[in-house]
Amino acid sequence: MARLFGTDGVRGVANTELTCELAYRLGQAAAVFLGKNIVVGKDTRLSGDMLESALAAGIMSAGGTELSVGIIPTPAVALLVRELHADGGAVISASHNPPEYNGIKLFDAEGYKLPDEVEDKIEEFIKQGGLEGAADRAEEGEGAAAMLPGDEVGVALPVDEACEIYIEHAVQSVRAQGVDFSGMRIALDTGHGASSLTSAEAFRRLGAEVIAINEDFDGTDINVNCGSTHLEPLAQLMRESGADVGVAHDGDADRVMLMTPDGTEIDGDMVEAVCALDMKRRGCLPEDTVVSTVMCNLGFVHAMRDNGITVVQTKVGDRYVLEEMRAKGYAIGGEQSGHMILLEHNSTGDGLMTACQFLAAVKRADMPVADVVSIMKKFPQTLINVRVRDKHAVEGNEAIAAAVAKAEEALGDSGRVLLRPSGTEPVVRVMVEAEDADAAKTHAEAIAAVVEAEI
Repeated sequence: MARLFGTDGVRGVANTELTCELAYRLGQAAAVFLGKNIVVGKDTRLSGDMLESALAAGIMSAGGTELSVGIIPTPAVALLVRELHADGGAVISASHNPPEYNGIKLFDAEGYKLPDEVEDKIEEFIKQGGLEGAADRAEEGEGAAAMLPGDEVGVALPVDEACEIYIEHAVQSVRAQGVDFSGMRIALDTGHGASSLTSAEAFRRLGAEVIAINEDFDGTDINVNCGSTHLEPLAQLMRESGADVGVAHDGDADRVMLMTPDGTEIDGDMVEAVCALDMKRRGCLPEDTVVSTVMCNLGFVHAMRDNGITVVQTKVGDRYVLEEMRAKGYAIGGEQSGHMILLEHNSTGDGLMTACQFLAAVKRADMPVADVVSIMKKFPQTLINVRVRDKHAVEGNEAIAAAVAKAEEALGDSGRVLLRPSGTEPVVRVMVEAEDADAAKTHAEAIAAVVEAEI
């Protein structure tokens, strides 16, 4: 049986894979393993109400209290767990996935995602039927009964000021630095998602003029041809509005992508480069070090090196970035996809906070956005997904190793090769970066041909 928890919680098609029964058990598990007071938020998906009802029922059946914060970005839940002194948090969202999907991710009392060992305990608890399963085993003499009588179950309490707390947290983080966004025109695409209730208001409070699209939602349009994974609507809005910068979120706003006036995409590597250099100048970049993943662009590594900043690279996944940051005391880490963790401000990826800190850096630089991001030259990158019989057979294969070594020797310091098996399908990903796009393509195709022939 596949592991219940993926890299970012439990996720699947709502009502078929992610069922109400599973949500109910996860609610019970939250109250049992995290504590009695659980902050619960959701994005704009149609299935959010259904799954929240089931999750809340599970929390209350275990004697817990649901602190319901409604439609709100994922990072707001992480923040509110701390602000409300709760024992944990749960977000009902499938992030950038299509509307028919949903997910449930859990946070501990500090607003951090759960470690593997806690997730494993929760999975075992669910496999054994939750509290009802424990009660059944008690009847058979295998343990104490676990179900509570009706006068001991928990309750649900609404938190009316949840979005306001999150918005003001972002606004104050900028004001504390002595800057604002006055004179700045921002084009914003909220992707029919949770940031529809927060980002525009935060930017406006900081003095910006905001032209927003896709702020409405009906539960079936989240992420559909819009937001951070589909930047075409933002590019059109940039052309029409004459904005200084574009901002796009995914459905739960834990990530952000930005754009220059000419439509050039500003991805997570470029955002991290700008923020890291700004932090170094302000003396708040511990050990002059940033964290990224092995998938970051080589241009990012070179830009950081040229500015005296070390890049530590982890496995793909923001949880691995966060683990490294917490272990070594680093302040900033991110992914090319737009996940950015700024531990001074929040305990998880936060699209609004990232945008605010990036725009604050732009204001301090007193230059157009395009000039600010020019500190990083993005290397051309070719990625080929090769379908294979056994994705793990790439390790130890001499012919593949020889092909990689040949490419690396040819590229030298002006390029790199990365091979890694997919975490979800029988695919080996072949990625080559080089200063020249044709060179990247040629070397990637040569290695992919060997992978295909060998495995």
